[in-house]
Amino acid sequence: MTAIQVNGLRKSYGDFLAVKDVSFDVSPGEIFALLGRNGAGKTTTMEVLAGFQAPDEGTVRVLGLDPARDRAKVRARIGIMLQEAGFFPDLTVAQTVDAWRDFVAAARPRAEALELAGLVAKAATKVRQLSGGEKRRLDLALAVLSRPDVLFLDEPTTGMDVEGRKNTWEVIRGLARQGTTILLTTHYLEEAQRLASSMAIMDRGVIVASGGMAETLAAQTGRVAFELPSVVTPEELPVPVATLEGRTAICRVADPDLAAQTLLSWAGERGLRLRGLEVRTATLEDLFLDLAASSATGQEEFGHV
Repeated sequence: MTAIQVNGLRKSYGDFLAVKDVSFDVSPGEIFALLGRNGAGKTTTMEVLAGFQAPDEGTVRVLGLDPARDRAKVRARIGIMLQEAGFFPDLTVAQTVDAWRDFVAAARPRAEALELAGLVAKAATKVRQLSGGEKRRLDLALAVLSRPDVLFLDEPTTGMDVEGRKNTWEVIRGLARQGTTILLTTHYLEEAQRLASSMAIMDRGVIVASGGMAETLAAQTGRVAFELPSVVTPEELPVPVATLEGRTAICRVADPDLAAQTLLSWAGERGLRLRGLEVRTATLEDLFLDLAASSATGQEEFGHV
């Protein structure tokens, strides 16, 4: 059974069509990244999946259930970490977890939830004294109290320092290894690339790129960058230069390793050095930039990948 199934989802707010014919599936135990710029339709899609809103058209299923019609059954099996959660500022972290446990059947023990979120040392600290990143970790602790089968994470590491973000990544990976299906939204593209096995990118309410993370990126062009020697013009190079930023030449190629070898051989034959040589395969950031460039050319939508 597919854990999450979205087929032809459409959702409007008055005359504004926020989500247009969106379709995707998420397999059990998979980490799926739903990405896009602000206003792309990600949050609306997640709210429909969580049962906060009903779709105008299309079908949505979570664990085989309709989140709008079977809201109580769905809520019992999902966890939700929203961008902003309401806490009582004068309760301690431990008291906050205890208060939430009262509303969850068969909830994790408080100590287990705090350890999972890395908040054991903050158990006696009042919520108002927590940093932004620590509050996000408290959000996560509450979202997983019910040991959910499906977990929705909306910008889970906002405000965290580098260590906190990496620790949270490990928690998310651990939950997926235990069988939890995770739908993630994030503006940190490195985070999405490191965590998710599949993804969809939304823009203006539609999906403009989707598929397996590794396969999608492998189909994109890689990058070779280096400092152009002062005695060389871009036209003399054996590999076409896509852009020139000052004296830094940037080549966008399907096989960056082969392009780098070609450039090094060419430079060696001429007694030249290619300083600052950087070779890398395509990243999620590259894909975003390519889609943004397509949009900037005057197309109504990003091109499909």
